[in-house]
Parts: sequence; structure tokens; C-alpha cells
Amino acid sequence: MTDAPERTAPRGGAKPPGRSAAPSAAGRTDLGTPIPVQRLPRWGFHGHTELLNGRLAMLGFVVLVVVEWKLGHGLLIRP
Repeated sequence: MTDAPERTAPRGGAKPPGRSAAPSAAGRTDLGTPIPVQRLPRWGFHGHTELLNGRLAMLGFVVLVVVEWKLGHGLLIRP
């Protein structure tokens, strides 16, 4: 037996030396390709605005039910 440690192949395949996919601080990879930046659109559907809209709709519905219960009739029906 030798005193040298056993070498095993890395999982997922070996990368060529000097070419890592880790981004650098300048916004580019080691290969010089730019790292895309995901920007939120100014208009349209966003996750946070959809959550807020849904919560406000639920709150409005509950308020409407409470008002109709207190009045004893719907808001569109004249007493």
C-alpha cells in the first residue's frame, strides 16, 4: 500500500481549470460574459401586488357582508 490518498472523480463532471461559473464582483463571469439582471416590470402583474389586491378584495367582501347584516338588506335594495 502507498501513503498517497485515493483520488475519486468529482460528481457532475470536472470543470476545466480556470473556468469557474461563479460570478465575480464586476457582474461578469470568469469567461467575461455578463450576468443577466432580473428587473421587475413597471406595469403588470407582480406577486406582491397580486397578494395585496387579493387581501383587499377579501377585506372588502367581509366589510360588505357585515354592512348588509347590520342594515338588514343589501346595499342596492332601497328600504
